[in-house]
Amino acid sequence: MTHVEILDGRRDASGGYKVNVSRGGHNGRVSSEWFSRPDDDKFLSLSELYASVKGRAERSRTRTVESAAIRVEAHRDDPEKLALVLPDAEAPVAPTHWSFGQLASLVGAPAAYLRQLPAPLAGINLQYGLTNNRAEQVKVLEVEGASPGPRSGGRTELRAVTGPDYGRIYDHELVSAVQRIAGDGVGDTRWKVPGLLDWSTGVYSPMVDVTKDTTTLYASDRDVFLFLVDDLNPIEAGTLPDGSPDLFFRGFYCWNSEVGAKTLGIASFYLRAVCQNRNLWGVEDFQEISIRHSKYAANRFAHEAAPALASFADSSPQPFIQGIRAARERIVARSDEDRTAFLRKRGFSKAESGKIVETVLAEEGRPPESVFDFVQGITAVARSKPQQDARLTMETRAKKLLELAA
Repeated sequence: MTHVEILDGRRDASGGYKVNVSRGGHNGRVSSEWFSRPDDDKFLSLSELYASVKGRAERSRTRTVESAAIRVEAHRDDPEKLALVLPDAEAPVAPTHWSFGQLASLVGAPAAYLRQLPAPLAGINLQYGLTNNRAEQVKVLEVEGASPGPRSGGRTELRAVTGPDYGRIYDHELVSAVQRIAGDGVGDTRWKVPGLLDWSTGVYSPMVDVTKDTTTLYASDRDVFLFLVDDLNPIEAGTLPDGSPDLFFRGFYCWNSEVGAKTLGIASFYLRAVCQNRNLWGVEDFQEISIRHSKYAANRFAHEAAPALASFADSSPQPFIQGIRAARERIVARSDEDRTAFLRKRGFSKAESGKIVETVLAEEGRPPESVFDFVQGITAVARSKPQQDARLTMETRAKKLLELAA
C-alpha cells in the first residue's frame, strides 16, 4: 500500500485536525442513509455486517420459473394473508413488500392499489396477470427462515421477482470486497468508520466510538450501503489564506441491492470532514461507477468494480495533490474584466459570475485569480442551490474545470 505520511504535527491538543470546510463541495448521500436507517439496519463492524448478509444468502435459492405456473393463494377468512405457490415448491412462499411490488410491476398491475384490496381480490388480479403475462419466465429469489410479514403465509419468503436475465450480485460479495481492503472497518486498517467535525472549533477528530448513532455500515432486507474514510492519514494539498495547511482525507462509499432495488455502485473522493449528521464537507475529485444488474453484471463486478475499489485504496494521492497545485498556480484572471470573461466563456450567466467572484472575495479576502480560486467559488455557490440537480450540475462544471487545469 502506498504510504501517506501521518501529519502528527498538524493535530491539535485533542488529537484532531483543523480543516476548512468552506471549500469544496457538499455531499448529503451518506447523511440521507444515516437519517433513514432504523437501528436494525445499522452494524458496528464489517464482520458483523458480512455475517448477516452472507447468512441470508446461504438460506436463499434462485431459480427461473414459468410465470403462468405460479399460483396465488388467498383465504376469505384472513384478508391480509396472501401467498404464492411456485412450481415444484414444497410449501407456499410469502412475498415481501418489495417482491410484491416487483411481481405486480411485471404483470402490469398497480401495486399500491392491490395492497389496499383484501387478499382474495388482490390474488384474483395477480393470478390473471400471471396467467396472461407476456413475460413467460421470471427469476425468483426465495429465503428460508425469514420472519413472516403482514401478507406472509409461512416462514419462507419471496425476496425478489425479476426478469430471467437479471444478473444478481449478492450483497455479501460487495461487503467481502470492502473487507479485503478495510478489515473490520473500525480502525484495524487505515480504512474506518469516520470521525466527527466540531463545528465550534473547525477541528475534525478522526477518533470516535462506533455506535448505532455513528456507524456508516448499513444493510436492510433490500440493500447494503457502506461508507469508510482514511482519516488518520491526512493529505496536505497547498495552504489556506492564513498559511495553515489545507488538509484532505480519502473516502469512499458503495452500495448494492441483490433484490433489484438499486444498481451496484462505488464512489471515491477526497473530503475535508464528516459532521455528526454524516454530511460530507469539502469534497473534491468525486468519481463514481455503477453497474446495472444485467446479464453479465457479476463478471463486470469481478473485473471492474472490485479492482477499482482496491486500486483507489492502494493508490498514491500524488495525482490529486499535483492537480490541486497546478490549479492553484495557473493564473487566469487579473482584473474584473478577466474574471467575468473567464466565467462567461464557460457558460456561467452574468448573475452567476458575479456571485462566484463575490463568494471568493468574501471567503478568501481577495478576488479569484487562479483556476483553483474559481473552482472553490463555483462549488461554494453550488452549495447554496436548494435543488439537488442544479447543485450537482454546477459542481460537475467545477470538477471539469479542475481537471482541465491539471
